[in-house]
Order: sequence, then structure tokens, then C-alpha cells
Amino acid sequence: MTGWLVCVVYASIPSFWLLVHPRAAYWRSRRGSPYRILLPLWMGMWIALGFASFHWRHLTVYITPWTWAPAIVLLISGLRIYLHSGRHFSIVQLTGLPELLPQYAEQKLATTGIRSRVRHPIYLAHLCEMLAWSLGTGLVVCYGLTLFALMTGAVMIRLEDWELEQRFGEQYREYRRRVPAILPWI
Repeated sequence: MTGWLVCVVYASIPSFWLLVHPRAAYWRSRRGSPYRILLPLWMGMWIALGFASFHWRHLTVYITPWTWAPAIVLLISGLRIYLHSGRHFSIVQLTGLPELLPQYAEQKLATTGIRSRVRHPIYLAHLCEMLAWSLGTGLVVCYGLTLFALMTGAVMIRLEDWELEQRFGEQYREYRRRVPAILPWI
């Protein structure tokens, strides 16, 4: 049950940002915090995904405790990526405030630390966490929600890349040529 609930929330994250990035100018133009609208919408996504996947919350592909060993490695990896993502990135940037509020319109492209290896480390961390819960629980619904997050995340990354290219121009295009979106070069 915990794995299903965690995956419901994680699967909604790219969808939440799909509400923000394509309409960034709109959110910046509004009076007051857009979070008073966006956060209830995001919670509504949790409810919608929960209802949509509720029927399959106990359906498993397998039940075996040994799958938690690689799942824990993925969970820890995801947490480490989150920590590294916070370095060289302000809390303002991490919460998306530059996209939402004009007074926080920081115009600094972060390309150091983990972002020198992957452009969107937060999405990589989300993926690690969702794969961990999917692998550990063996729940069909977790795998389905992970697939949903991958599809919406791919769209989100394209939109975010486009927005960053508009904001930073050639500097971002060069960064994009050098650094992969999600999976770092080995």
C-alpha cells in the first residue's frame, strides 16, 4: 500500500510541472501566489491517480523479499541524487519559484556539480525512487505509474529545455549539447 501511494504522488510530479512551464508567463502575471491554485490542483492529481489505479493496488507481478535489496540501492541512489541536486542550486530554483513569481526570476544557469553530468537530476532522482518502489513491491500499479511518469516526464523535459533555451539562448544550447537530460554518460 505504501509503495502504491508513494508512486501516485511521484507519478503526478511531471504533470504538476506541465501546469507550470507552458504557462509560466501566465503564472508570473497573476497577483498573489500561484501555489494557492497549483497545490490544490496537484492534490487533485493525487486523488485522480489514486482513483484511477485503486483497483490494481494489490495486483503483483511477483512477491519476493530479495527484490528489496536492489530497490534499497535505488532508493539510496535517488536520495543521494536529491542531495546533490540541492548543491549549487538555490531553494528558490528547486521549488520552481523563478517560473512562477516575477520577484524570484533568477537568471542563472546552473551547470556545475551534478548538473555537469545530467541536466535534470531531480527527474533522475524521481525515476530512481519510483523504480525502487516498483521493483521492491512488485506491484503492477507501481510499474504502470512509473511508465506514466516517464511519458509525462519526457514531455516535461522537452518543455523545460525549450523554456531554458528561450531564457538562456546559446549558453543553454551548448550545455544541452554537452550534458544528457536524464542518464549520465558512462
